[in-house]
This record gives sequence, C-alpha cells and structure tokens, in this order.
Amino acid sequence: MTYWFNASGLRQLGPLGSTTGAKGLGSTLIIPKLFFGVNAIPERGGGIIGYISPYCSSKKAFIVTDESVKSIGERVATSFINSKFTTEIWDGAKPEVPIDTVKTCADAMTKFGPDLIVAVGGGSVMDTAKAAWILYERPDITDLKKFAPQMALNLRKKAIMLAVPTTSGTGSEVTSAAVLTDDEGGRKMPIANRELFPDFAAIDPTFTAGMPAKLTAGTGLDALAHAIDCVTSPASFDATDALALKAIELTFKYLPRAYRDPRDHEARLKMHIAATLAGIAFGNAAATLTHSMGHALGKVFHVHHGIAVGIFIPYTQQYYSAVTDKYLDVCKTLEIKGRTPDIKLINLIKSIKSLFKSLDVPLTLLELGISKDDLSRNMSKLVIDSIEDPDTFGSPRWITEEQCEKLFWYAFEGKDVDF
Repeated sequence: MTYWFNASGLRQLGPLGSTTGAKGLGSTLIIPKLFFGVNAIPERGGGIIGYISPYCSSKKAFIVTDESVKSIGERVATSFINSKFTTEIWDGAKPEVPIDTVKTCADAMTKFGPDLIVAVGGGSVMDTAKAAWILYERPDITDLKKFAPQMALNLRKKAIMLAVPTTSGTGSEVTSAAVLTDDEGGRKMPIANRELFPDFAAIDPTFTAGMPAKLTAGTGLDALAHAIDCVTSPASFDATDALALKAIELTFKYLPRAYRDPRDHEARLKMHIAATLAGIAFGNAAATLTHSMGHALGKVFHVHHGIAVGIFIPYTQQYYSAVTDKYLDVCKTLEIKGRTPDIKLINLIKSIKSLFKSLDVPLTLLELGISKDDLSRNMSKLVIDSIEDPDTFGSPRWITEEQCEKLFWYAFEGKDVDF
C-alpha cells in the first residue's frame, strides 16, 4: 500500500526541516481564534458566533458530530439558529475515522453546501470534519492516502471551520493534523496540512461534563503525550516549549481530580485548557514515538488512542535521554529533584508512573491484556507501521527496526530502557 509518508524524499528531508537549526532560521506559531469558558457558545446565540458571522455570507452551518454527543451538537445548532444561521446536523462520525465515513460525510456536506463547518465532538469527530472538508472543497482529490502535507489545498473558498471539542485530549481543535483509518491497509493513517487548522475553536468545559472516568484518563494521557513529546522533539522551540510545559503542569495537577470527580468543574476547565495548549504546541512542532508506536498498537489490538500512546511515555523518555536532556525542563516544571540528571530522569519516570497508577492505567502491555504470543505474532506489523508513521519523523533519536522491536518488548515487560 502506498501512502504519502512513504515517499523517500519526504522521509529523508522532512526531519531536517523541523530541526532546531532550521527552526532558528524561521518559525511560525499558527493558532485558531480561541474562545474559552462556559459562555463561548451561549444557547441564545451570540458569543463566538458574533465573530464568525461576518465570514459567512450564506450563514449555512454544517454540524459534524456522532451519536454519543449529538445532544451537544443540537445545543450548538440551537445557538446558530438563534444567530440566524440555517443548520444541518450530520451525526455519522465513527471512532478511528474510517475513510469511507469521511467520504459519506463529504457527500452530505456537498449536498448541503455550507459556508461554515462545525465539528462538535472528540478527536474522531474533528478529524472526520477536517478530512471531509478537504473533499468538499477539493472534489478532485480522490485518494486521501496520497494527500501530502506540502500540497496547496486553497481551502476556504467554500467554507471555514469551527471546532468544539467535547473531550480534553486530542488537541485536534488547534492542529493541522487528522488521523484516519485505512481498513484496507489495516493501519492508522495520519494526514497533515497547514491549511487544516480550524479557523475558530470554542473551549467550553461544560461540553466535557459527561465524560466517563476511563475516557477522562485516556484523553488526558493523550494530551500529556503530546506535550512531553513536543518538549523533547528537535522541532520544538521557545514558544511551543512554554505551551507544552504549562500543559504538563496542568495535567499532573488536575487530571487525577477530573478522573476522581466528574463534577469538579475547575479540574474540567483546566484539563480542557491543558489539552488545547498541548495541541497548539505539538501542532506547531511535533509528536514523536509515543504516537507512532501508539497508532500501531491501537490499530492492531484495538486499544483506545490515549491509552495506546500514553503507555509509551516512560519508555520513550528513557530512550530519548541518550541524545537529549530536554527532559530536565519537564523535571523543572514538575519540581522533580535529583543530584544528577540521571537521578532526575529516574524520579521523573517514577512520577509519570505514579500519575498512571492514580488513574488506574496499565503500566505495561502485559497489564493491558496483550499476551506474549499475540505481541510476538504481530510484532513485524507493529514495527513496520511504527517506523513508517510520520510521527517518527519528529523523534530526537532515530529508531531502527531492531530498536523499535526491543522498545515494544520493554514496554511489554515494564523494563527500564537501557539501550
């Protein structure tokens, strides 16, 4: 199967363009217009819609959501109707974003003809909306597997986008990326393009009020993986570091509270902010091996994305430490002490594992319920899919197939990485 990220030139030159040296020549920080708080989208109308309306001459809002949060989509639709918009709700988004679902969404979008696309939901909903937006604006693009980051899309000729996250983790509301699933090829398929940043995002914690504890933990660990990956990636720079480190601080402080008490509104708000800050950070820098390995693991063993990426955080941090000491910035943020850098790293890993335990999250692949035989039987696919995943481009330490397999086995057994 041929994917855009298999192109040899991109694989060779892509990582060079995101190095610290290249960033020093010129960096960008792209951020949608953000609205925080419980009145971002008031039901009576107004709020963020007052800022959006001048960009929408037809005032036709196509709302992408799924069945589980359709009631929130209807609440958002009411706000737009009260602001003189015509709306249509499409609630067919599916977990893991199958490409066929994207095409179905794009067909419905084309039939309605909106000048505003509103994504109301978690990462799968927002990623569905982004990918469908491409097909709506560019019907000449027929194969998303070959859609490359450097392509000029010329979006916004037909519509702009508002993202309304209902989970606190993916950061898709502020990134130019989307993760789709190619069922034919049996793998996750990230796509990215600078034009895919939403134009607006409403960060309203009341929309996360019904999140179950397990989903709260999983999405929170996704945000943590984004932030820690970003800090240690050579694609990071001062602005993304500041955002990522603040996201890490907020996650350690408020995620256990949000997990234990779904009615803790302060914790919900702080985690919503943390996820968005982490999204801005990695969206302008990079996610790395936690996500490439997590994408592979999640697809093969049907593990929730946040848990699949989160479980690799301790192991990748140890793996990176051979070539970077940026983990010391994380230690400073979390006030983790130690006489030497090595001791600080040991204490950082202990702190991460302690956070996992407070969330009842497995620390190893074995605890996740994956057997040794199943891991061994699927290892070849796990390694190839991880190595080829574009998130591997951002790693501060390149990884061979042999090292990748070894890292999977260390994560299976819970061993400290010593290579």
